[in-house]
Amino acid sequence: MRLILAILMLGSFLFGGGQRPGAVFLMIWPGARPTAMAGAFTAIADDATTCYFNQAGLGFIDSTMVSLMHCNWLPGLQEDMYYEYFGLLRPIKRGTIGLNVIYLTTGKTEVTNEQGQYLGTYTTFDVAASVNYGVPLTRILAAGVGFKFIYSYLVPDWVFIAMPELGIERGGTGATWAFDGGLLFKPFRPLALGLALQNLGANISYVSGGSSDPLPRTLRLGLRIDPVKTRIIRVTVASDIAKTLVGMFGDEDKEFIDQMGYELEEAWKSVALELSYFDDLISLRGGYFWDVEGARVGPTFGGGVKVARFSLDIAVDQYVYDFPTANRKFSLSYQF
Repeated sequence: MRLILAILMLGSFLFGGGQRPGAVFLMIWPGARPTAMAGAFTAIADDATTCYFNQAGLGFIDSTMVSLMHCNWLPGLQEDMYYEYFGLLRPIKRGTIGLNVIYLTTGKTEVTNEQGQYLGTYTTFDVAASVNYGVPLTRILAAGVGFKFIYSYLVPDWVFIAMPELGIERGGTGATWAFDGGLLFKPFRPLALGLALQNLGANISYVSGGSSDPLPRTLRLGLRIDPVKTRIIRVTVASDIAKTLVGMFGDEDKEFIDQMGYELEEAWKSVALELSYFDDLISLRGGYFWDVEGARVGPTFGGGVKVARFSLDIAVDQYVYDFPTANRKFSLSYQF
């Protein structure tokens, strides 16, 4: 079935040849602004995507924000795949709470049995919904946590009933939960450091009684520097390193130092630059992304405009993939 090919290719592009977790959609960057910056957002975390990149950023946010994002994701891989993000932030008496929803569909799948008989069509999807909270611990340090529910719908039961030759009575859907947490440290004005742990939760299983897959448990470290910050112009330089913790140090034949070198090489790395003019009226962004194991290396770029309290952003990250595609993300945000 076409679904199986799409899932295998999706996992391959996100994780290369290493151990592949389940629920890999949790590793796709939401938001046009972070995507244009190659995902280097752990130490920035100042908009409605904060609930994804680093919940600690909520501790420094003092206004209500809402954001919607749409992306026809990797149409070169599958034409009808798309990815959506919704984020809402609301300050309370102490700290800020955030809600977000991520939705990915790999499109419609046609089911044909071994005799070539058409049996029907269904649509696969993955969804994660989370509630988050961030609070300032001191004037320069904030912490945040999040809890998410994850549901994955890969194959409906009627497929197994219609195709007994598969040898599976039921399954094809999975659900689990996870926690996120982070810290954001701003020791002095131009500098910020971020740390986030993501997707710490129970494994996900798609077949009752079958094997389960670990979530893409990830450590993110981020650096942000604002060498220029005035009312007229702001320059932001950012860098991230993200390491999937699943399967680390799994090669028993290698010495520790050799395994450490491999893990550092295999980690996702990002550098980015953002130029904003006149209180973010116009913004230009660019980044570069390295995922050596997954063969995803290349530039990202985009920009945005802000009118009154509305912001419209666009990002392009199609050039990090080694096949032709047209990956563009659009975000519309409003700050109350």
